[in-house]
Amino acid sequence: MICMDKKILIGVCGSISAYKTPIVIRRLKEKGWDVRVIMTESATRFITPLTLETVSKNPVYTDMFEKNRWDMHHIGLSEFARVFLIVPATANILGKAANGIADDLLSATIMSFKGKTIFAPAMNYKMWENPIVQENVKKLKKHGYYFIGPVKGNLAEGAGWGRLTKIKEIISFIEKISEVYYEKKRRNKTVLEKA
Repeated sequence: MICMDKKILIGVCGSISAYKTPIVIRRLKEKGWDVRVIMTESATRFITPLTLETVSKNPVYTDMFEKNRWDMHHIGLSEFARVFLIVPATANILGKAANGIADDLLSATIMSFKGKTIFAPAMNYKMWENPIVQENVKKLKKHGYYFIGPVKGNLAEGAGWGRLTKIKEIISFIEKISEVYYEKKRRNKTVLEKA
């Protein structure tokens, strides 16, 4: 059963770790989340939109200017969800988000989203350790964005920091973050009812 407030956006970037995204979505669906997915163009090279449509049971969005649509996806999708998980998050999307660049559907939605945004990075260790990437991470954290991982382990090329965090830990983090959100919402509602 889906709770009205358990709505989450999943942003998928072009990383080999994208193959794990269907498992993340399946686990969230099992826990009652309504899941909508945005993919970058490069993400579609690693996994098909059809796969994510099948597990999410919702359309997958890839184009900000899709034909035969009257609404702007980056606004409509940003108003749909309470939590936004970018998994896997690449150096590219971290750089865009940290510097206010909104040149595709995913980056534009990040810019317009008002809920809790979580980045789950996955990339080569040399990219993760790059000082510019680390500056972007610090900047995003300073502005209230959340991070889960990456962790140290075997990568597509070599080993080091940059491996996607275990799926069960990502799900646990989402639940922890969302519980804080819902608890604040409940407290605010109680105050209003007493007033």
